[in-house]
Amino acid sequence: MRKGDKNIPINILPEGTSKGIMMMRESFHGSPPNSDVERAHRDGGYTFIIQEKGNTTIEIDFQTHCIIAPAIVYLNPQQVHRVISFDKAMLSTWIVTEENIPSAYLSLLQDLTPADILPIKAETLNILTDAVSLCMKLSEKKTEILYHSILKESCNTLITLIISQYLALEKPTGYHTRFEDITRAFKTTLEKNYKKVKNPRDYAGFLNLSTSYLNECVKATTGKSVSIHIQQRVILEAKRLLHHSGKSVKEIADELGYDDFSYFTRLFTKAAGMSPTAFLAKNRE
Repeated sequence: MRKGDKNIPINILPEGTSKGIMMMRESFHGSPPNSDVERAHRDGGYTFIIQEKGNTTIEIDFQTHCIIAPAIVYLNPQQVHRVISFDKAMLSTWIVTEENIPSAYLSLLQDLTPADILPIKAETLNILTDAVSLCMKLSEKKTEILYHSILKESCNTLITLIISQYLALEKPTGYHTRFEDITRAFKTTLEKNYKKVKNPRDYAGFLNLSTSYLNECVKATTGKSVSIHIQQRVILEAKRLLHHSGKSVKEIADELGYDDFSYFTRLFTKAAGMSPTAFLAKNRE
């Protein structure tokens, strides 16, 4: 379902789903079965996919990926994506809205964004599919007392299993330096404020740090300055809107917090290697 003619389409959870939780386990082959997943869109919640069999070709934020079983992938609600095709695919997919996920998990999920397609071992797949089977059975027992609470907790168990697979790629001890913790806090703050706040000094203020120390932490951890992170986040959203929405370049500049249209145009051109108008002409659907 599309929200608004000019905005990036958002596929909201259909009527009948349990208070912000949708689960599906199906097999597909060939083209997507409906236009809602075939066109570029955002999902109305946090999306988790287990590729149990076969392959799925999907485009996520301008990059085409082939999910080859067994594998998992997590999609943040802000990521724009579309399914291109299935090849004898069997997938378990669930979408959960923010209010159903504990804040600690939400923080971890934000740290993972953007998440890579993650191949998994056969034994891990077995554990995940067992958990999915339980969740699917619970999702059918709508007359149970505390039904939604049971379903929510079981889905969060699945989410925890997915998060754990991504975290296993990090430091074996699970230990993070202060620089890494500050960088994570900055990225979370950036995601919430990038449309309105562009100055590194303001982000340092949010975190009660000096601008120079914040920049030292972020650059040491990521190799990029705070200013570059801000710019890249803004340009990514600009590309999403140019490519997938019906908004004009002027409307997009306004939405992203730029009253000076000329400055926005110069900024985009420098970062993207072409003007917003050229990008729009090349990519608009």
